[in-house]
Amino acid sequence: MAFSEVREYQYGDDVRNIDWNVTARFNKPFIKIFEEEREMTVMLLIDVSASHEFGTIQSFKKDVITEISAVLSFSAIKNNDKVGVIFFSDKIEKFIPPKKGSSHILRIIRELVDFKATSKGTDIGEALKFLTNAIKKRCTAFVLSDFRSPSFIDALKIANNKHDLMAVRVTDKRENQMPNVGLIQLKDAETGEMKWIDTSSNAVRRYYAEAAEKLERKTKENFKKSGVDMAEVNTGQDYVKPLIAMFKKREARA
Repeated sequence: MAFSEVREYQYGDDVRNIDWNVTARFNKPFIKIFEEEREMTVMLLIDVSASHEFGTIQSFKKDVITEISAVLSFSAIKNNDKVGVIFFSDKIEKFIPPKKGSSHILRIIRELVDFKATSKGTDIGEALKFLTNAIKKRCTAFVLSDFRSPSFIDALKIANNKHDLMAVRVTDKRENQMPNVGLIQLKDAETGEMKWIDTSSNAVRRYYAEAAEKLERKTKENFKKSGVDMAEVNTGQDYVKPLIAMFKKREARA
């Protein structure tokens, strides 16, 4: 509850709300009027590392993240909330402090569409630490990434203790299943390393699928341990249903 104004005391008002300073000044009782403080701060932590320049169905991962971020931004401004953004790779690329207003949202949308990272790697832990240090008041924060970086569990727990944290994980099905297309050359988008892979080999495809499954289990385990809710979105998939499912899960638990 936040203080709104004072008015003259009326029969039935709670005497605990009497403003004694104003009462003494005007020599008759006045009480403080309070209203519910609805305003929130919404922070978007957006992974702009090179691994998001990938997609085999309709869109790249970065395009899906951009669209979801825009939807969350417009939803926040509709509720009269402040919105801020942290663009990160393996470092903090850009910080847009939270503000209100349509012009601020339009600035965020322009940055979402046009932003070019200076680094290709990923460090989610660094972004979470920055959030914890930069935003002093409790906020609602969305981390949008494919979460394919090394462990970030400690930073995730610390950030979630201070803020209300949610994760949106954007992936592509070819990251879990390699098709049989013969001998191909693959490039690691973040390190630039090139490798020739024989995708016709059952052993190679099986190893690839097992490694992807291991990462999947580890990521879900990290979120479960930290108490952070996660929505999983695949490129080419309607992202509205996973987001609504995450919000309903939180609502049912509240």
